[in-house]
Amino acid sequence: MAIIDYKNAQNLALMFFDQAESLGDKPFLWAKKDSVYSPTSWREADSAVRALARALKAQGIRAGDRVVIISENRPEWAIADLAIIACGAVTVPAYVTNTVADNLYILENCGARGVICSSAKLLANALPAATHAAQCEFVIGMEEPEERPTSGLAFLTWQQALLAGAALDDDVRAMAARRTRNDLACIIYTSGTGGAPKGVMLSHRALFTNLLSAHDLLMDIGLGDEVFLSFLPLSHSYEHTCGLFFPISIGAQIYYAEGADTLAANLLEARPTIMTAVPRLYEVLHGRILAGVQRAGGKKLQLFMKALELGRKRVERPGDLTLMEKAQNLVLDLLVRRKVKQRMGGRLKTFISGGAPLNYEVGMFFLSLGVKLCQGYGQTEAAPVIACNRPFNIKIATVGPPLLGVEVKIAEDGEILARGDFVMDGYWDDPEATERTVIGGWLHTGDVGVMDADGYITITDRKRDIIVISGGDNISPQRVEGFLTLQPEITQAMVYGDKRPYLVALIVPAPEFVERYARENGAAPDLALLASDKGFRSAIASVIDRVNGTLSQLEKIRRFLIATEAFTTDNHMMTPTLKIRRHSIRKDYGDRLDALYEGKGA
Repeated sequence: MAIIDYKNAQNLALMFFDQAESLGDKPFLWAKKDSVYSPTSWREADSAVRALARALKAQGIRAGDRVVIISENRPEWAIADLAIIACGAVTVPAYVTNTVADNLYILENCGARGVICSSAKLLANALPAATHAAQCEFVIGMEEPEERPTSGLAFLTWQQALLAGAALDDDVRAMAARRTRNDLACIIYTSGTGGAPKGVMLSHRALFTNLLSAHDLLMDIGLGDEVFLSFLPLSHSYEHTCGLFFPISIGAQIYYAEGADTLAANLLEARPTIMTAVPRLYEVLHGRILAGVQRAGGKKLQLFMKALELGRKRVERPGDLTLMEKAQNLVLDLLVRRKVKQRMGGRLKTFISGGAPLNYEVGMFFLSLGVKLCQGYGQTEAAPVIACNRPFNIKIATVGPPLLGVEVKIAEDGEILARGDFVMDGYWDDPEATERTVIGGWLHTGDVGVMDADGYITITDRKRDIIVISGGDNISPQRVEGFLTLQPEITQAMVYGDKRPYLVALIVPAPEFVERYARENGAAPDLALLASDKGFRSAIASVIDRVNGTLSQLEKIRRFLIATEAFTTDNHMMTPTLKIRRHSIRKDYGDRLDALYEGKGA
């Protein structure tokens, strides 16, 4: 493995080629084949990258051209990304949840020359968009589509492209060597929590700056032969940098998770040493672990709860542990915590959480069980990481201190500003939005927070999401939502009340709670029907009363509405990175939420 000079490395493609030359036949990318994980070696990936890069060149791709990738996480995603940048072009990832209109917007906005797409299902949304996009000339499909395009759009299968490229002269490294660290590497579109996505332009320099920061952060855990489990979409800047290029930079192996439903099994199969994910994953794991021990009951439940109690004390007030409690903790390390770690593969060094605020109780749950969980913070415009807790100095209520190479200050209005080589080059074809966001070299994050004496940052809210009730008080909806969704009966929530006298909430009950209530009360497990069921509403009201007991007077939920369906990417109420789209939810439920202030509803 070559030693990466992050500060002076020329570009990401050359970094990969150097690593592949050094690591040769060692496994690199792992994916399921016939229900078993099988590896692609560094040498095999190198050969595929070179062949695909030559095929792209044969399709007319030149330096600076944009090529869109629409694919779930799989080895071909990484190969496509590396091939695009190796021939001097710019990768534009798109979410697999995109509609035809979403794909067309991105293709038209960035002026893409081509698309690389995976399954027949995704091709069904990609091909119509590519056909209507003015500058798009070809599509490469990893699988055969149900119908090939009949227009002038060229279509090649993945194998056709690789075979065609393999037959051409190998000038790929020479092509890659023409690009510098200041050239554009990718355009990553924001997930659209506040409206139309914007294309964030990230240079090789920006990504290398983030890679250096990540390397410095994780040196504390002793980097060696690392294994990553890739779960978050590679179309998200967090996974793109931290789940692809960082593993490449340290010569790590990458396993691709099959999906949310199989994650627990994939953890046992891949046995990762490092995993990056969004808070929603940790909330799900938290819920599953708790539900499992509660079902077991008896002595197992007692030991588990004692491990949580003493583990929390060890984290929050280590000086208060008695000699007896220290001895008990050592026993619980063997009886409880070791078993929890085994469920995560047995060799996990650390989880990294980012992309949204992590609930304190969820974070403390894992720390109490001896699982390192480092909450971090960033955004696409920062390539993407700005701050993160260090593995051996965790303040879980914070997002940690700024990373190496990152300068942070808090503006007079509380907004977090960041500066450094990691900052984006701007928004694609949107100079006005760029000028509003990067001022004097400072990235205006739109997040509000504070910094303690040790330099640790606490995020209090999104600047545009803060609720100002009619009395003039500022309230963080995300904080209240965190308390609500921590309840086993509630899976999702959105708090509402800007310019209103008090807060109300839209509640999505947990499926398990819905099914249990329906079974016990002879009702249909249908949210649309249960939303007006008096008994069901009373049960949800008691849960909200429980939460209100932990909140300040201003934060209390006075009325609520039960959603008729969960927030999902399909109904556009959730981003692909599992953050709620407030503007979309307000569009569908705004009138009914407003009616709560008129005495209509709970």
